[in-house]
Amino acid sequence: MTEAIHDDKKGQEDDRFGGSKLDAGLYLVATPIGNLRDITLRALDILRSADLILAEDTRHSRRLLDRYGISTPMRPYHEHNADKVRASVLEGLEQGQAIALISDAGTPLISDPGFKLGRAVADAGLPIVPIPGPSAVLSALCVSGLPTDKFFYAGFPPPKTIARQKFFNGLASVPATLIFFESPNRVLASLRDMMQVFGERPAVLARELTKIHETIVRSPLPELIDQLKDQKIRGECVLLLGPPQTSGPVLSEAQIDLALQEAMESFGVKAAAREVSQMCGLPVRELYARALGLRAKPS
Repeated sequence: MTEAIHDDKKGQEDDRFGGSKLDAGLYLVATPIGNLRDITLRALDILRSADLILAEDTRHSRRLLDRYGISTPMRPYHEHNADKVRASVLEGLEQGQAIALISDAGTPLISDPGFKLGRAVADAGLPIVPIPGPSAVLSALCVSGLPTDKFFYAGFPPPKTIARQKFFNGLASVPATLIFFESPNRVLASLRDMMQVFGERPAVLARELTKIHETIVRSPLPELIDQLKDQKIRGECVLLLGPPQTSGPVLSEAQIDLALQEAMESFGVKAAAREVSQMCGLPVRELYARALGLRAKPS
């Protein structure tokens, strides 16, 4: 899709972003996800000109601000103090302040506590201004080799196995590329649970994007697990899964049962469920339960 490029004041800077005083509002400023050079000129202008910067971790964000000589006052805004800080932020906006919100990395409000602040500002009818830039979600999607026309960002999977499997099962029929953030010490556990639900879908691990040790691994789920099982996984991780197959035949329940029975003549129950999943696009977990029921029936 091609978008028109707005030329502010026929080549001159927009006063809101290049001047010494910004209009009042909450500015959602995207910051680098790894490489500090991945920041826009407009983002730097906003951070320099704002009355206050809200940062998830002020010590972490200080490195970025120091790199570009930005001395704007900072205040922490995170899940432990959000309720307390939110009221004072709204008061500041009502008094005409320009307040910038940044996360530790990437675009604010994506898997960070800024969502409730953004909603509160919107509910109060106060201005919210997007300052676009880096996003780990979109960066990982673009290099994944998976379909990009439809995608679903699902955040962090639950840390516990049963909750995680239930979470994945609820996404099994979503007709889009799935994107998750995951802690490095849970990547393998999540991939194994994914295989139980999603079968042999194509998968991608995008690790340490834009950093020195950036790594992109693309394989079907079983092969990806095999490649990673003996590795020490470190750094920021994004997991992606291809959408369910839609080109397979639409099978009736009787045809599905027959396909499972035939597959179980050559494979174990789990392998049979995966085989039929590839054929009809139904979730492996659903087919596995169905196969167990068929096996338990008297012949």
